[in-house]
Amino acid sequence: MKFSIRHLAVLSLSSLLIAAGCGNNNASTNTGSSTNTSATATAEAPTAPASHKLNIKVSFYPMYEFTKNITGDLADVEALIPPGIEPHDWEPTAQDMAQITKADVLVYNGAGMESWVDQVLDSASGSKLVSVEASKGLDIMEGAEEEEDEHGHAHEEGDDHHHDHGGLDPHVWLDPALAVKEVRNIEAALAAAAPEHAGDFKANADAYISKLEALDQEFREVTKKVKRKDFITQHAAFGYLAKEYGLTQVPIAGLSPEEEPSAAKMAEIVEFAKTHNVKTIFFETLVSSSVADTIAKEIGAKTAVLNPIEGLTEEDRSHNLDYLGIMRQNLEALKIALNE
Repeated sequence: MKFSIRHLAVLSLSSLLIAAGCGNNNASTNTGSSTNTSATATAEAPTAPASHKLNIKVSFYPMYEFTKNITGDLADVEALIPPGIEPHDWEPTAQDMAQITKADVLVYNGAGMESWVDQVLDSASGSKLVSVEASKGLDIMEGAEEEEDEHGHAHEEGDDHHHDHGGLDPHVWLDPALAVKEVRNIEAALAAAAPEHAGDFKANADAYISKLEALDQEFREVTKKVKRKDFITQHAAFGYLAKEYGLTQVPIAGLSPEEEPSAAKMAEIVEFAKTHNVKTIFFETLVSSSVADTIAKEIGAKTAVLNPIEGLTEEDRSHNLDYLGIMRQNLEALKIALNE
């Protein structure tokens, strides 16, 4: 009996000591700040970095496509320009500006595509915002010459149908080989903004770039076998693609899809089409096809879509099309037109 009582006493004393210890720990937790608690946790596990999910705003669809394929689920990526909206003349609202300022990263194409970027970056000066110009370091081409109207006056910035790109052609994303470089530029900036995810970003970028390189190879194989090299487009969006694959773009209008060509330019295109026996006039999504329809009717040609992928239409979205899918549609359209 004495043996049992002695052991019970020891157990009771141990229980009291444990309870006292727990009480002291609770008191310390309740009186200490959350910052001190975090510091203690960090000290115990210094090799575990804090994970940060980036808040990323991108300008328009191709930038969303490239960025989202790099980040996967490791960031919240949102396009500023809504689906179905032509991006050349879009301007951010005050609400858009506030969202951008609160973001971690802004991804934009550059080369004059987003005329509002400088204003946004000035407003965000001093914030944590990291800006990424995807086309930085690329060989940017001069745009098509500015068109004059029937009265001999050049369209100026502020005209209803003109958007100023600063004389540069921003449509680099339509060349798969240059799209690869844009993806790498975005990846590098995101890795710097969230170094704890750098390895994941690189792995994702590598996987997506392999798809872009396969697309590039498909374009090379098709375009080297075509019967003709020239194609007529509604606006001058395909200069980089044409240059990459040895083709010749003949644009009806300049860099802006909303630009109205002069009567003289229309006559020039009609004459070119007749002389070169062009049987397809390309128009694009998001803008009216009336100019392409007029020329096609004049020469007895048909029209077809060559998509500059400046935004997805509702039809694109309903068919789950993305950049790669639309580019393959463009390739098929070119294959048919260049072999007529």
